[in-house]
Amino acid sequence: MTNDFYTVKVNEQKLKEIRDFYAPFISDKEHDYVFFVAKKDGTVITGYTSSKTSKKVTFQGKNALEEATYWDKEATTKPQKEKEEKKWLDYSDQIGSDEVGVGDFLLPMIVVASFVKESDIPYLIKLGVRDSKKLSDKKILEIGEELTTKFDYSKLTLTNEKYNEMISKGENLNSLKAKMHNRALYNMHKKYEDVVAIYVDQFVNEKTYYKYLNDKDEPEVKGIAFKTQGESYFPCVALSSVIARYSFLKEKEKLEQRYSMKFPFGADINADKFAKKFIKKFGFDELKKISKNNFANFKNLTKEELF
Repeated sequence: MTNDFYTVKVNEQKLKEIRDFYAPFISDKEHDYVFFVAKKDGTVITGYTSSKTSKKVTFQGKNALEEATYWDKEATTKPQKEKEEKKWLDYSDQIGSDEVGVGDFLLPMIVVASFVKESDIPYLIKLGVRDSKKLSDKKILEIGEELTTKFDYSKLTLTNEKYNEMISKGENLNSLKAKMHNRALYNMHKKYEDVVAIYVDQFVNEKTYYKYLNDKDEPEVKGIAFKTQGESYFPCVALSSVIARYSFLKEKEKLEQRYSMKFPFGADINADKFAKKFIKKFGFDELKKISKNNFANFKNLTKEELF
């Protein structure tokens, strides 16, 4: 599937006409504001009735452009990107992944892929699951354990020590992310082979993503839809986002208990100050094990007096 979305604005009569046309492929029940969801030859067609005057149909997938232009020839000139909405774009059974820790100098990278059933979505909405960046850490810690117990997911944690080892072998940040997303998605898809809706919170384009999957012995997950800020569009990515953040916070707690120090997020001046204090307490070699050594924070430390 492609990451492009094509939107066709319609009136009520046209919306019903399109639904009738795709009737043999409709696989979802109706939801608030969602008139129908159909899946045809790798393309997801969704009809919306967000208000009395606003009605539209979106097309996403490998044949999205062809399907969209059947109803509106103007769709060939410029894909109309969906604006971020409070309502998710897909309410069907789905698998999606997200990551955390990419920009953190002292904390690990974690990728989570999760499976969400259509019947679970009202529960997620009630619990307030959405992009973890919009939830407080307190809220995530409150609901995280419940989510990890109720939902099926695959979690991959890359410690900074392992991260440094992989970087030294020629990997880069995005290649590591691609490999982790692929493996986590594969772990879920092999359990739910009938699921065709697979989403990734996009960090590189589709071509580059698959280019990074250069291990012949590693199975690749195909048919992925890549969407920037995917956690705002798909419940499976939103769930993965929250579980990843919850797991991330738990890893932070472990480090803080191990070293009896408060670990900062990110890679700003607070991380620099922490690193200097850490070196004085545990030594430079120990810092090398817990930090991402290709970050500027680390490189700057080697150029100045630490004591």
